[in-house]
Amino acid sequence: MLLQNLKKLQKKDKIIGIGVDIISKSRIKKSIKKESFIKRIFSKYEINISKKIKNKVSYFSKRFAAKEAFVKAIGTGFRYNVNFKDITVINDKIGKPKIKISNNLKKLIFNKYKIKKLELFISLSDEKNYSIAFVVFKKND
Repeated sequence: MLLQNLKKLQKKDKIIGIGVDIISKSRIKKSIKKESFIKRIFSKYEINISKKIKNKVSYFSKRFAAKEAFVKAIGTGFRYNVNFKDITVINDKIGKPKIKISNNLKKLIFNKYKIKKLELFISLSDEKNYSIAFVVFKKND
């Protein structure tokens, strides 16, 4: 029943993909001690914003999970020359997270799915030990 409802929703709303990722904060806490990790995974924008953030483990954990969830949603993983820095998680004025992608990644998506416009939805959450991200990738006519 759930699968049938999801298929109907995909046809009606043109959902192309969904992705979810959960990450242990202890893993990110250990990794962000290395500047090379931060520079390899996060965009300059994300790094600059992090300087104003008190809880850096939570900040970086959610963004790492978001990038993983995004590549699952588009169905590529980190192949086809897709890398972490092609994906930037930003927040609007009221704090709602959004995904900004590089032009190269846009071209890959547009070519793969033969679409002209896309819409991305993201939800981020965390608790003491884990951060999670959920991404929906929708064709936008």
